Amino acid sequence: MPLRKLGFLTIGLFDEADPRRGHESTLEIIQLGEQLGFDSAWVRHRHLQYGISSPVAFLAAATQRTSRIQLGTAVIPLGWENPLRLAEDLATVDVLSGGRLNPGVSVGPPMHYDDVKDALYPDTQDVEDFSYQRVRRLLDCVQGEQVSTFSGNEGIEQFSPRVQPHSPGLINRMWYGAGSARSARWAAENGMNFLTSNVVAATESSTDFDDIQLDLIKTYRKHSPEGRVSHGFVVIPTDGASADQRARYEEYAASRATRFGKPFGPKGLLFARDIVGTSEQIAEQLHDNAAFREVEEVAFALPFTFEHADYVQILTDMATKLGPALGWRAG
Repeated sequence: MPLRKLGFLTIGLFDEADPRRGHESTLEIIQLGEQLGFDSAWVRHRHLQYGISSPVAFLAAATQRTSRIQLGTAVIPLGWENPLRLAEDLATVDVLSGGRLNPGVSVGPPMHYDDVKDALYPDTQDVEDFSYQRVRRLLDCVQGEQVSTFSGNEGIEQFSPRVQPHSPGLINRMWYGAGSARSARWAAENGMNFLTSNVVAATESSTDFDDIQLDLIKTYRKHSPEGRVSHGFVVIPTDGASADQRARYEEYAASRATRFGKPFGPKGLLFARDIVGTSEQIAEQLHDNAAFREVEEVAFALPFTFEHADYVQILTDMATKLGPALGWRAG
């Protein structure tokens, strides 16, 4: 099927000594994406690293620099969040954006939890619930379920029993980032859209990335035929790249190729192969990918460590060369 929605994903790296410059660069990239006709721009979430640690606050700024492009998070790890407070932030940014926010979330204990739990949850670290129930709490808050038994007036102040502001359409734009069949099914059964990425969990019967990802999409669709599915790969088109850029891109992909085809870590994670080449070459490989053929939306991931000028070239080629080669049309 032709590609209907074209998006991109960035981590928003910055220099510790000059964080504003990195954040400003990422805002400029999102503005460029809107100018090029991209349907969506997504930001990753990195705690205690030199990437965007507060994507909701960051996207609040992006709402004031753009007017059309959808803005998403891929993904917010809910183990770091209070669902009620996050729901307030999400609704606020959605209102500011005019209904363009697409929050993607995931669950599980925070990364390096033993190292951070004393600072993050000093009094409740042993009883925090990092299960799907944490997502369910967020969804209920976003949907406008009652969160307080008190409402009405107290002096000159008025209180609401549900999260404010309430943005009615936001609940339909909630996404779950899943790498397992169990998560894909849970997302479907709980009315969420489905984000796939270049990482999946190996199964007892397979370590083939493409087969597993295809099964995830089919599992989700079985339980939510109308839900949206977005695919994510690292693709680097080289149509407009200089010789130096092409060499660096190929070196980057080669340095990551060693992790392809074998499970990593206790969860047995599998990684997709990065694709570098002309838009015609990339489109040919994607058309041969059964999982890719199942989706109408993508959020192509920008490599972490490239320069601003590299991202400008890559996004320009995605919008003007690769997207059309996949059947996409701007606007």
